[in-house]
Amino acid sequence: MNKQTQLAEIHHSGKPYIIYKSNKGFDLYTNFSKKIILNNKNVTNFLNKKYKNKQKNTDLFIGFFGYELLNNLINIKIPHQKNINFPKGIFYKPEKKIKISHKLTYKSEDIFKKSKFKININKNAYARIFNKFKKKIKGGETYQIKICTKYKIKSKINPLDFFSRLSQTNLAPEAFMIRDKNYSIISCSPENLISKKGTYISTKPIAGTVKKTKNLNKIKALKYFKKNIKETKEHNMIVDMERNDLSRICKVGSVKLIKQKIVEEYKDLFHYVSLIKGKLKKNTKNIDIIKAMMPGGSVIGCPKINTLNLLNNQEKENRNIYTGSFGYIKFNGDMRFNIIIRSILNFKNISEISVASGVVVDSNARNEFNENYIKAKALIDLYK
Repeated sequence: MNKQTQLAEIHHSGKPYIIYKSNKGFDLYTNFSKKIILNNKNVTNFLNKKYKNKQKNTDLFIGFFGYELLNNLINIKIPHQKNINFPKGIFYKPEKKIKISHKLTYKSEDIFKKSKFKININKNAYARIFNKFKKKIKGGETYQIKICTKYKIKSKINPLDFFSRLSQTNLAPEAFMIRDKNYSIISCSPENLISKKGTYISTKPIAGTVKKTKNLNKIKALKYFKKNIKETKEHNMIVDMERNDLSRICKVGSVKLIKQKIVEEYKDLFHYVSLIKGKLKKNTKNIDIIKAMMPGGSVIGCPKINTLNLLNNQEKENRNIYTGSFGYIKFNGDMRFNIIIRSILNFKNISEISVASGVVVDSNARNEFNENYIKAKALIDLYK
């Protein structure tokens, strides 16, 4: 039986499973022996608990931290917001891992009736929030802030079909999919927040987006970013912030900018990207790393703590998975986590796609609102 057939059989069996992009294809995790639903009370114990490492490729927990859980972990209060009662985080202990080294080819014959997408903030509402935050920036309360907008649709979906099509048209280095009995997540996240191996750790901030056109290639996109004052300021601030986050847990002088301001290409856009590495201090624990690095600064703003408070007091709905983190923690302490962006959460047959763009002093409300749609487009197109 080939691996594509194995995947289809697991999918049709109804068993929960996870697919995560690897260097040479995809890793499929299934046969879960444990499922830990995280909350504000048990997350610390989960992160501190030690497990015997038998050097098996399934000696790990894989799953996600939601945005609200990560705020609570660093003592940031979130006012009462509209809530769909989705779990704050879930991690699974797999007993089976299958490597899939080529493209996913699953196609569903299911036809579902669906409604139209609705956006929770229209242009006028966005402009009002934008102008409010512009005043906060000019007043020195923040230097950059990300306004979240949500696109929602009522529809049943086949997550494996969606993820297969997404991987063929817009494959991203941090793409993943979770299918469980009562929810699914499909993501083409491009951004790695934590890669830890042994005592070394890295992060890859993305700050800067431009829409693809027929006349714009990677070389021209790089020239555009370098000449654009707004994009350069945004990128520099986020790189400095994530370098500072790493410095809290790394040895003095070890944090280095390895790759600075390169361009990565995706289906509908180009991104401005850097890479930062460091060597961890002795006795740094998993919980220290999570608290220092999450939520990822590039999708929040700068300075992080003050900006989180401003955002949480403005937003009327829980972010749920959006700007949380998905990945794994191995029993030997190694870990890999992304930032959950460019994602669909389907829960109770309602899909939500959350996106955000960065507001700095030179930003334009119309441009930022339109940038949000560009980021969501590859996911919205799956419903056509």
